[in-house]
Amino acid sequence: MSAIEVQPISGALGAEILNVDLSEHLNNDQFNKIHQAFLDNLVVFFRDQDLTPGQHVRFAKRFGELDIHKFIPGLPENPELIPVIKSAGDTNSNFGGIWHTDVSFQEQPALGSLLYGRKVPEYGGDTIFSNMYLAYERLSNGLKRTIADLRAIHTAGQVYGVDKRQESIQRFAYGDESMNVRFGADAEEEVSHPVVRIHPETGKKSLFVNEVYTTRFEGWTIEESAGLLKFLFNWSTRPDFTCRFRWQQGSMAFWDNRCVQHYALDDYYGFDRIMHRATIRGDKPV
Repeated sequence: MSAIEVQPISGALGAEILNVDLSEHLNNDQFNKIHQAFLDNLVVFFRDQDLTPGQHVRFAKRFGELDIHKFIPGLPENPELIPVIKSAGDTNSNFGGIWHTDVSFQEQPALGSLLYGRKVPEYGGDTIFSNMYLAYERLSNGLKRTIADLRAIHTAGQVYGVDKRQESIQRFAYGDESMNVRFGADAEEEVSHPVVRIHPETGKKSLFVNEVYTTRFEGWTIEESAGLLKFLFNWSTRPDFTCRFRWQQGSMAFWDNRCVQHYALDDYYGFDRIMHRATIRGDKPV
């Protein structure tokens, strides 16, 4: 086998990893190169992979314990994999079609997510990723001082709460047969995370708020928080902080949820899109 190659795809983040077959058992040298590329580039991509669900899970577990999603059931034989589906006939929006960080409503949000394309559209359905290191670094010194000690409240209630069912059906297609989502009162639980997070492996600072799950600053009202949060949400997804990935059959994307946000484009009307996602459990943000 040729040596693993890492080819960056943009100036902000993202790289393709070549000459690796994820269906095989990776040796320690191969794994370490992939892990370092992941830390260096924040999101890495693999092409032309032919993976069973079991092989997908095995590769993901090399990076840590896998998370079982509270509101989206996994595959019967592989509960660690959630199916992310939009069918050709679905009329509502797609799953993930808003800037977000996966499961930040948990005390221990995700380390990373590995999304594998099982059936992708002929065109459309790209995913955009944004670098939260850059989002923090490019802030003014004054704003950095303002948010340095702030904490923010995260909750799944805006998406999975009982009273959000109809809104979520319209916005995310959760009511269609394609996605079998549970809504519940436990989604209203709240957790507090620092607004500026220190990455546990790189030591770098990044912004850690997102439009889907962050509702207000701790100790502030929703109204008081709204203006600054809106600025941070918009700032975090500036085009020059991003990269864009075009899916092909058998592609995999692996992103670092500790310092990346992502957005799934909903521009593949009339096509099926079937993906499987594994999520690695992370640690408590500091």
